[in-house]
Amino acid sequence: MVHAEHMRLAQSKKSKRLKKLKLNAWCWGFLLIQLGFYVFFTGWPIILSIYYSLLDWSGFTSATFIGLQNYVQLISDRMFWNAFLNSFRYMAMVVPMQLGISLFLAYLLNNATLRGRTLYRTAYFVPVITTTAIVGIIMVFIWSVQGPVNHMLTTLRILPEPLNFLGSGDTAMFTVALIATWNGCGVFMIYWLAGLQSVPQDLYEAAKMDGAGNARTFISIVLPMIAPIGGVIAVLCIIHALRVFDIVITMTGGGPFFATEVIATYVYRMAFTSDMGLPRLGYASAAALLFGAVVIVLGIILNSVKTALQNRR
Repeated sequence: MVHAEHMRLAQSKKSKRLKKLKLNAWCWGFLLIQLGFYVFFTGWPIILSIYYSLLDWSGFTSATFIGLQNYVQLISDRMFWNAFLNSFRYMAMVVPMQLGISLFLAYLLNNATLRGRTLYRTAYFVPVITTTAIVGIIMVFIWSVQGPVNHMLTTLRILPEPLNFLGSGDTAMFTVALIATWNGCGVFMIYWLAGLQSVPQDLYEAAKMDGAGNARTFISIVLPMIAPIGGVIAVLCIIHALRVFDIVITMTGGGPFFATEVIATYVYRMAFTSDMGLPRLGYASAAALLFGAVVIVLGIILNSVKTALQNRR
């Protein structure tokens, strides 16, 4: 009997071990598939970009190895630094608007007593799933001199005459940022909603019993509790803004007179168009890598600041 019991326990342990090994094999199998896609579609192109950045190559002629000359030339390239600064100008406009508006919408829609809140959430999220290129093309007509925006503003006498929002260097960048804010607010609203739903309902009820209004409840109770996830959302918003391309290329193409040129459009122009002469794939790769390195450093700094603030709390 004792021997039989030992045999049964050993068989049970062996069966559990086999099940665990099989489960681990399935997990590693799925992970390896994902890793394979990442290496093939992201890792390998990055390695090639590093190699291309060391070449003088148009994509049509034979390549010449020139070492770090592309990077040296970038440092004195005014067009590159114009695009570099414009990228951060765009970020400085979009990030505060997207974070503030999406948080405001999320706080309103987090109210369980609000009727039709599912419909409102869907309505605010629809621009996110709309192709950005299509949004840009449509917005060119809406914000044109003869478009409905100018018609409304002149009819209400807010503007004395129609304004070329996308054709003026003074207004083009802000107009693009405004459209991008509307287009991307929905996804950050969902992030904020996830954070707001983690706040216990008891705290709202306690604040209401103490006589706190909605503004005081939000500032004193809700905002401190969602601050950690707010830091993550802010980092995601910043990185997303610095990667802008499609809304700019469809609305302004980087114009007028490069007033809305960002790094992505600069790289595209250098690598795939003949606006500046023959395409320069090596030079464009160097520009992309240099800006990417700056974004990585910025991300590390922001993450360190976020972690430090969380630890202080």
